[in-house]
Amino acid sequence: MTVRQRIEKLRIAFVPAFWIANVLELFERLAFYGSKAVLAVFLATKVGLDKDASTLTGLFSGVIYSLPIVAGVFVDKYGFRKTLMTCFLMFAIGYFLIGLGGMGFGQPLVGAVGKKGYMVVVLLLTAIGGSLIKPCIVGTVAKTSKPDARALGFSIYYTMVNFGGAIGPILALQVRENFGIEYVLVMSSITTGLLLIGTFLFFKEPESYEGVDVEKRTFGKVFSDMLLVFRNFKFISFLVIFSGFWIMFWQIFYLFPFYIIDVLKYPSFEILETVDAWGVILFTVPLAALVKKWKPIRAMILGFILASLSWLVIGINGTIAASIIGIAIYSLGEATQSPRFYEYVSALAPKSQVGTFMGFAFLPVALGSFMAGPLADWLRHTYLQTDPLRMWLIVSSIGIFSTLLMLIYNSFFGQQTAKE
Repeated sequence: MTVRQRIEKLRIAFVPAFWIANVLELFERLAFYGSKAVLAVFLATKVGLDKDASTLTGLFSGVIYSLPIVAGVFVDKYGFRKTLMTCFLMFAIGYFLIGLGGMGFGQPLVGAVGKKGYMVVVLLLTAIGGSLIKPCIVGTVAKTSKPDARALGFSIYYTMVNFGGAIGPILALQVRENFGIEYVLVMSSITTGLLLIGTFLFFKEPESYEGVDVEKRTFGKVFSDMLLVFRNFKFISFLVIFSGFWIMFWQIFYLFPFYIIDVLKYPSFEILETVDAWGVILFTVPLAALVKKWKPIRAMILGFILASLSWLVIGINGTIAASIIGIAIYSLGEATQSPRFYEYVSALAPKSQVGTFMGFAFLPVALGSFMAGPLADWLRHTYLQTDPLRMWLIVSSIGIFSTLLMLIYNSFFGQQTAKE
């Protein structure tokens, strides 16, 4: 197939709303990952919340990934366009208010509320707005992709996410070095403000292809789904075990930057934070082809093993080169398990309730973030200056323990099949 034929195939498979949504996603992720790359360091060094910096950062990301299933109700009630505009408006205001906490002229307001109280409020405001983005963009991709092109559509979406994750921290470095770390948040505010304008001007309410039906959600339906899912011990056990992978992942943003700055004495910490995103972009397709005949659980266990070993490489060698190699190994683990995770989750769900159960597949990401933040603060204040190797051994041990739990889980449930 020629390049021209491939382009024509893409044009036929996806309507303009699909491409507009993915461009919005690219720049939104750029703003999100740019701010996330510096947020823990910003809270510790600029705002003065050193003891709670990673905990607050974990709260921020945890809330963002906890609420999309509820946020989907607003999409169904008010439509994609209005909800997306609300998301970008709250993001723009929230990012600015977070940055204001580190600016001189913002200190009277911060002082009146208290540093920690102020940051909790503005982080939660921003996170609640940010939780609206996923049901909007993912829903648009689902509605505007032909059924036979749905997998390709989500591959394009996932690529946009990772490109945003790779480029955002690089831009954050440039802004931090030239203007100050607080202006990284201002950059994210301006970016999402422009996305608000772009959504108003160019984004049209998507219409479904024939045969693409999206179930309407209500708060009552969400609550009943939660009861249904949480009663499924097998499913919830798997998600809780899998949160161990994300506890390790979030350390790239909650603990790793402080290690780079204070132990390795390398000020451009944002560059090393991008290694995982670039690795996922490069490795996902070839690794997916390599392990496509494996059972999903086997690929996920390999992903856990690689992720666990990555922190040993970082800690034992204690160099910049070892850190780059270690995070690259982690990205190999992520690229190995990520595509098979969703396949496995869909297989775990009762066949008549796959859509309901898939809506809760993000829970390990949220649980991992909530737990990773306090862990990072404890590790940093206990071991960073005195015994950084032990710090990374503990992170690695979480992955090893989760791997063992996964093996035990598979020995009990691996032979069971989903039932109606």
